[in-house]
Amino acid sequence: MRPVDSSLLRPAGQALNLEVFSQVDGHVLEGLLRTHEPSVWYPILQGVPCFLGGPMKPDLTDFCARHGLKEPVTAPTRPEASEQAKTNETFSDKWRRFKQYGLEPEHKEFLFGWYCKKLGLPDIDALQDFYRAKRRVLEVGPGSGFNTRFIAENCPGEVFALDVSDAAFTTFENTRDLHNCCVVQADLMEAPFPDDTFDFIIADGVLHHTPNTQLAVEALYKKVRPGGQFFFYVYRKMGAVRVFTDGYLRENFMPLSAEECYAACEGITELGRELSRLNATIELKKPIPALGIPAGKHNVQRLLYYNFLKCFWNEAFDYETNNMVNFDWYHPHNAWQHTEEEVEGWLKGLGVETYSFNDSNPNGISVLATKPLA
Repeated sequence: MRPVDSSLLRPAGQALNLEVFSQVDGHVLEGLLRTHEPSVWYPILQGVPCFLGGPMKPDLTDFCARHGLKEPVTAPTRPEASEQAKTNETFSDKWRRFKQYGLEPEHKEFLFGWYCKKLGLPDIDALQDFYRAKRRVLEVGPGSGFNTRFIAENCPGEVFALDVSDAAFTTFENTRDLHNCCVVQADLMEAPFPDDTFDFIIADGVLHHTPNTQLAVEALYKKVRPGGQFFFYVYRKMGAVRVFTDGYLRENFMPLSAEECYAACEGITELGRELSRLNATIELKKPIPALGIPAGKHNVQRLLYYNFLKCFWNEAFDYETNNMVNFDWYHPHNAWQHTEEEVEGWLKGLGVETYSFNDSNPNGISVLATKPLA
């Protein structure tokens, strides 16, 4: 992090004082952020300030020994933190392995084309203009940081990325050359920013991996300034067969180690690849409403993918990346699915009047909401 970035970091409303232990190219690589209580402090590790406590707190034994410190006093953590820690294991492993996801040229057309659909924008030029109009942006769950990088390259103001997993370190390494980008490691339920701070918050495919999706939406919504916008993408509740298959496979795959789960997903990935390469289409004259299958033409791979089994395959990705996408679906401890009616109820409960559901794919719900002016 750059020293100037610390001014906006206020966990539980507390102002912080920066102490620098090592600095390279304008970044504090190791240091701490201390409150007015000397015993309450947060480490900066590998360029990333860390605000995790309880079961997610990193081992600071060596850090404290290097700098003559006593372990910091931390606030009590939420009861759900232990549950979140299980999901963190999945994503920490994932983003240590796939550090270049989204940064490869062959990934960008697919991924940023998908962002255009999610935000209801016609093309990449409109996506760039969208971010050029923002002054302070937060991305929650940046993964490799490929989208954080795109945002920061186009936003004229400050861009922050927050991740609870080791993805924070991957994002830092992939954005450290950008002067307007800061990465923090924290639980989004305890995001270390004042309320009403950001022009735009984006949480793409993240909130359903928390213990409670609705509470996660509410926690981030508080950080949006009046008149600002909030985008989130959550899993959609699928048809009966797909719900059964998802539940059955997760029950069997979640207890596996990450390595074991990657191996277990290989058959699913191969099925997706071979069905995709068939490039076969069928036409159904009649729908099957009980299974959520509409009438019309269906690509066979997509028909199975959306209604029976998530067997992802995209030729823009190599085999390992395709397999990772299937792993991402079946291994996380939390992976909730929701309906549009459910999500709409959350928005109305927050007093949101202006929002849109953008049709980006049948698997998810893309929501762009505007916080009313005070």
